[in-house]
Amino acid sequence: MPENLPISSRRQFFGDFTHGLTVAAATAAGLSASSGSLLASEPAVPANELLKKKTRLSLAAYSWNARLAKAWDEKTPPKGATIPTFIDYCASLGLDGCELTSYYFPKDVSPEYLYACKNQAFRKGLDITGTAIGNDFCLPEGPALDAQMAMTKQWIDNSVLLGAPVIRIFAGKVAKGDTEEIAFERCVKGITKAVEYAASKGVCLALENHGGITATPEQLLKIYHAVPASPFFGINFDSGNFRTADPYADLEKIAPFAINAQLKVEMFKTDGKKELADIPRILSILKNAGYQGYLILEYEAAESPDEAIPRYVETLRKLLDA
Repeated sequence: MPENLPISSRRQFFGDFTHGLTVAAATAAGLSASSGSLLASEPAVPANELLKKKTRLSLAAYSWNARLAKAWDEKTPPKGATIPTFIDYCASLGLDGCELTSYYFPKDVSPEYLYACKNQAFRKGLDITGTAIGNDFCLPEGPALDAQMAMTKQWIDNSVLLGAPVIRIFAGKVAKGDTEEIAFERCVKGITKAVEYAASKGVCLALENHGGITATPEQLLKIYHAVPASPFFGINFDSGNFRTADPYADLEKIAPFAINAQLKVEMFKTDGKKELADIPRILSILKNAGYQGYLILEYEAAESPDEAIPRYVETLRKLLDA
C-alpha cells in the first residue's frame, strides 16, 4: 500500500488487525467477513443514527491547564488540582471519559500512580480516552532528538498501563537554520519509528494540526501520507488550531483521517483574533466524515472553566442527541 488512505478505507485494508470490533458493532455497521477480510456493505441503520449512538463525550485535562502542576515545573505547586481531582470532576459532569494529558502527571510517574488513576476512572464509570505529549520530531539527530523519542516511547508504555488507547502527538517546528523540507523528512522518520513502537504495544498515535509544519491541512496531510500506513496511526482533529482563511473547509479536509477529535469553543480569524466556534457545523463535519470516536472538549477560552465547561458539556449533549 504506497500511501495512507482515508480511515474508512484503511479500516477495510487492515481489517484482520483491527481490535475491539464487537458482534453488535459489526452488525450495525453492516460488515461481513469474506476471504479473511472485512468488507463493508450497506449500513443496517441510517448513518446519522449510527454515529449519534457512537459519539461520546470526554474532557481534556488541558482544560484545567491553569490549575494543574506541570511535569516540567516542579517548583510551582498545583492550584488545588491534580489528575485524581480532574478525574473526579469529569465524573461529576456525567461525562463518558477523560483525557489525561501527560504534562500533568508527576515527572517520573510510577506504574502504581498510573494504575491508581486507571482504577479511579473505572470506579467512576469513565473511560480514559487518551493522553497527549509535547514532542518535537523536527530536531536534528543528536541527544535532543533521542530524548524526544525516549519520552514518546515512555508515554506509549505509560499509556498501556493507564489503559489509554491513543496519544496525541505533534510534528514540531522548523529548527533554526533548517528548511521545512528537512524538518518534514525528520518528522516523517520520527513518526514512523514511533508508530512502529506504538503498534507493538497496541497504542494509536494521532498527529495533531498544531502549527509549525502542520499549520495547514496540506502540510499535515503531506506528513500523514508519507508515514507508512498503519491502523495505529491517524490524525488528531483539533477544531480550533487552524489559523487559515477558511478553517471550516480545512477541517473538512482532515476529518476523514481523524482517529481522535478535540472540540474547542473558539476559532482563530485570519487577523489572529478569536471568535466563537460554530459548534453544530464542526459536529456536522465530523459526522459527514464518518468519525465514530470520542468527542473531547478542550476548553481554552477566557471565561472561567467552572462556569463555561458545564454549560458547553450540556450544549454538546443536546446537539448530539438532536
